[in-house]
Amino acid sequence: MNNVEKFSYDNSIVNKFSIATVVWGIIGMLVGLTIALQLVWPSINAASWLNFGRIRPLHTNAVIFAFVGNGIFAGVYYSLQRLLKARMFSDVLSNINFWGWQLIILSAVITLPLGYTTSKEYAELEWPIDIAITLIWVVFGWNMFGTILKRRVQHLYVAIWFYIATFVTVAVLHIFNSFELPVHGMKSYSVYAGVQDALVQWWYGHNAVAFFLTTPYLGLMYYFVPKAADRPVYSYRLSIVHFWALIFLYIWAGPHHLLYTSLPDWAQSLGVAFSVMLIAPSWGGMLNGLLTLRGAWDRVRDDVVLKFMVVAITAYGMSTFEGPLLSIKFFNMIAHFTDWIVAHVHVGALGWNGMLTFGMMYYIIPKIWGTNLYSKKLANYHFWIATIGILVYAIPLYWAGFVQGFMWQEFDEFGKLVHKDFLDTVTELRPYYMMRSLGGLIYLTGACLMAYNLVMTAKQGVLIKNEEAEAPALLKNTVAHDDGYWHRAIERKPIRMLVFSLIVILIGGLVEIVPTIIVKDNIPTISSVKPYTPLELEGRDIYIREGCVQCHSQMVRPLRFETKRYGEYSKAGEFVYDHPFLWGSKRTGPDLAREGVGNDKQYRPNVWHYNHMINPQRISPGSIMPSYEFLKEEELSLDYTHKKLEVMITLGVPYTDSTLNNYAAMMDAQAAEIAKSIKTDLEAKGIEISDTKFKEIKKSELIALISYLQRLGSDIHNEPVPTEEAGK
Repeated sequence: MNNVEKFSYDNSIVNKFSIATVVWGIIGMLVGLTIALQLVWPSINAASWLNFGRIRPLHTNAVIFAFVGNGIFAGVYYSLQRLLKARMFSDVLSNINFWGWQLIILSAVITLPLGYTTSKEYAELEWPIDIAITLIWVVFGWNMFGTILKRRVQHLYVAIWFYIATFVTVAVLHIFNSFELPVHGMKSYSVYAGVQDALVQWWYGHNAVAFFLTTPYLGLMYYFVPKAADRPVYSYRLSIVHFWALIFLYIWAGPHHLLYTSLPDWAQSLGVAFSVMLIAPSWGGMLNGLLTLRGAWDRVRDDVVLKFMVVAITAYGMSTFEGPLLSIKFFNMIAHFTDWIVAHVHVGALGWNGMLTFGMMYYIIPKIWGTNLYSKKLANYHFWIATIGILVYAIPLYWAGFVQGFMWQEFDEFGKLVHKDFLDTVTELRPYYMMRSLGGLIYLTGACLMAYNLVMTAKQGVLIKNEEAEAPALLKNTVAHDDGYWHRAIERKPIRMLVFSLIVILIGGLVEIVPTIIVKDNIPTISSVKPYTPLELEGRDIYIREGCVQCHSQMVRPLRFETKRYGEYSKAGEFVYDHPFLWGSKRTGPDLAREGVGNDKQYRPNVWHYNHMINPQRISPGSIMPSYEFLKEEELSLDYTHKKLEVMITLGVPYTDSTLNNYAAMMDAQAAEIAKSIKTDLEAKGIEISDTKFKEIKKSELIALISYLQRLGSDIHNEPVPTEEAGK
């Protein structure tokens, strides 16, 4: 028999990540409540840095990377040590991981409200922060694998398989999606353009959900559910099928976010096929978690930790059934761009991630503080408050999604759109958004109740920073008992597990992405599509900075109700100079792909955009768009325009030497033309514009933004002659 070795578990790092999980969770939910209320009362958009478009990505980043991210680290650092019977490889690396991650989150809190964003969903942080994320992720992997290599057990338990797959896949996704060329310290352009950028982004975006919000939490489920229930995992062989099938199939599913778009049909079809297949391993994992509780259901009634985890696993099952459903083109046609998708995402975020995190916190904190939970009654209150909050949040949003989807598609007996004005749906949804806000407030209240309960729990105990443990040493070159099952050969070799996981996840990525990059016929060009003028390029960057893509899509799908409302459907060649793409994923406002030639079949003159940006509600009664009056006061900076053009040339955009040498004069001429038309129209209505005011308008950021909006769609259409009616 091996000699028993004494060692200690590092609970200090677990406690730090647990505190961060709770604190950032409450902050992220509070920001989420704020943006939900902004959709009901747009006056809450009180300042540029508080506008919906700027803080919506702050909410998603805070919930995904701050709340869930810290929850992952807390759970992994707690479970990994106990599964491997070893202290973490390095206390120094553990603390670098913790403080580095908090600094990354803090940088997001600062930069996103200031408008420093790439606009790519779940990957909005700019290039210096991307590098920092990469470095800290390497530190985490180094620490994890160092611990695995010094373990005192032969086999790697199923939870660790999911941790390894998470590490390697997130690294691949983050690096490939973050290829960008810097313009300056907080501005860059994606190296991919248009269709390529969209495919890479949603290969990343969907799999950020898969490998950051799902696989590590499945690992945590496989550890904490059996521990809390004091039962073994239901099926070891089902765990194997669940793991390998899930990580192989998930990586292919990204294109289902781009159905009916300009993405090549073959890529869309692959996304649909693999998304539908995903239901098998997903539900296999759900059933493995729930059936682990066979014979322990009496404990579920009394144990609040198990209550949270049962609801979490159930929410996982619901969302992983709905995901494949939404990837079917019929349902996607109704749901895409609507609040149905928002409801679906939040069933996963609030139900799966949130409830499992809450249960995990209630399990971990009493353990590492050497005490009992302060109040089981408060924890049970939290359980019911959170469950009710999810229902009050999600059900109105599902209904709102159905309302949107069907209102957009409704035709009368004469073949005309019933709700041609997009504002019809906006005003119709206000009650649902109010209910959604109430649900968010209820859920946030439960989280605050948990924070109080955990603080009081800690106060009545003492943190066991170094928890004493002992286990037999794992002697090198020892031949372990082998039951003959093939998977044992992988479980015992962590590097082999990592390499096999890498190969499995790379197959789908390479098959889908490489052809769109190297086969030019996948993205046919359009000869009339030209690069943006320097002023339009600056206007596009303002559009990105203000987060307009959060609410407006730029993709007319080849569907009758869309072409009737917006005009000709979008083509791949339209976006060859778009670094990054701006197709969007939600229509809180109308699509803008044809804005410059007659969005909603109506040409809008420059003065309409000018007045609309300053006071949206006056121009469009019922609008929930924030005011952008501050753009009128901000002078457009040309400090980096030359550098932006140079970077675009490096990326293959055919700007000429003449453009590089004369960009300032070109911008001034185009801005003067737009400002002059605005001045003429305002003066026709009796509003006098002095020469000084005219110069201020001409040099403002608002003019640059208008130039970009008026460009949209104009490359492939002949601009209609403005009518008197359209100009009103």
